[in-house]
Amino acid sequence: MGDLSYLSIIERYHEHRGAIRELLASIAVGVADAPLLNDADALAHAYGTLRNLYPFVERLYALDAQGRRINVGAAGGGRLAVRSDCSQRPFYLQAREDDGVVVTEPYLSSASRGLCLSAGVAVRVDGVLLGYVVFDTGLGRIVEFLMGDTLRRRFQGGFRLVYTLIVTGLMAVVGVLLFSSAQEFYALFSAGLGADLHLRPFGIIIFLTLGLAVFDLAKTILEEEVLMHKDVYRHSATRRTITRFMSAILIAVSIEALLLLFKAALGEGGDFVSAVWMLLAAVALLAGLGLYVYLGARAEAVLLGARRRVG
Repeated sequence: MGDLSYLSIIERYHEHRGAIRELLASIAVGVADAPLLNDADALAHAYGTLRNLYPFVERLYALDAQGRRINVGAAGGGRLAVRSDCSQRPFYLQAREDDGVVVTEPYLSSASRGLCLSAGVAVRVDGVLLGYVVFDTGLGRIVEFLMGDTLRRRFQGGFRLVYTLIVTGLMAVVGVLLFSSAQEFYALFSAGLGADLHLRPFGIIIFLTLGLAVFDLAKTILEEEVLMHKDVYRHSATRRTITRFMSAILIAVSIEALLLLFKAALGEGGDFVSAVWMLLAAVALLAGLGLYVYLGARAEAVLLGARRRVG
């Protein structure tokens, strides 16, 4: 549930490139106005309006015909580095070759240090180029906006806190299980020889197996929901989480089935038929998981192919 990675952002951009460019182009056409080239207050007001409507807009500024910033330190600059000469920046280089609305391809912003898009339009009066009104946008924020993910991201900190508390509780249980296995291990050597000596290691293995299953569960939750980015709109992310959870369950069930089978083979209260059924249940879980992964991957491939054809 971490922030979008650069790879995820670029993938989403290519999936929705047309919609993103159309949105930015429409904003550029709506914001372009000659007074913004010379009035810093009007520029600041326009930036405030844009931010209220489109939270992904990071800065709004004006360039003259040579690509120099007219209002240096214009709206949205804040503590970010402000470049007065933009004649070598992606927007101006593209705008010199295009008289219409310009939307750049993604690039790494020197101001925000993140993936960015710039969009703007030339301002002309009586056919004379006066300059350009340009705005910069964070690509990750645009993706969140288009996917309807903005509101959910506001609760992300709370979600992480809850998952962190759950992981802490699970890790505490793992500690108790390891302590119990250590006690059993100590009792194994301190109790001396006995008729049931060959059965005592089973208790240790049971505690360790449960500890392994709980630890793997806690580790999966920590990685999937706290540390790593999880794209809730992509089926592969959900499939990966379910696969990891089921893998932890499979390991625990398989080991417990083997223990029950060994005890039945030793004739110490074990039910051989129950052990066989448990092993068959583990095999069925594995087959079901494999079928789920295969069908999920096929479904996602079909869905992505349909999106590419529509795009």
